Amino acid sequence: MKFILALHTDDGVKYGVIVPDLPGCFSAGDTLDEALDMAKEAIDAHYELMVEKGIEIPKAGTLAEHKADPDLADAVWAIVDVDVEKYSKAVRLNISLPEGLVRNIDEYASAHHMTRSGFLAKAAQEAMKEG
Repeated sequence: MKFILALHTDDGVKYGVIVPDLPGCFSAGDTLDEALDMAKEAIDAHYELMVEKGIEIPKAGTLAEHKADPDLADAVWAIVDVDVEKYSKAVRLNISLPEGLVRNIDEYASAHHMTRSGFLAKAAQEAMKEG
């Protein structure tokens, strides 16, 4: 999942990071690269805690909405991708597919050390990335 970051710096080297879509989630780094890496770790931990405590995950805002926030007016903006799907509860589905396609999916998944569900989830995520 992609997360928008608002970065702040006083010296152009060290950065503080705010994750506007996850209230209370922030981080920092001694370099821009470190700040981005630390932000990913903070997002992962924050998201996991919210799910564990049953706290509703807020709807993500757009970059334009965040840029309009006067508290974030001087921010440098970045976007990071963090795998938070692992914290989502699995949902059982009942779908119908042609028998030959199911056989092909199972053969492909098995050859790639995946389950049918894992393959279908990955295929869906890839399809949605494309647009």
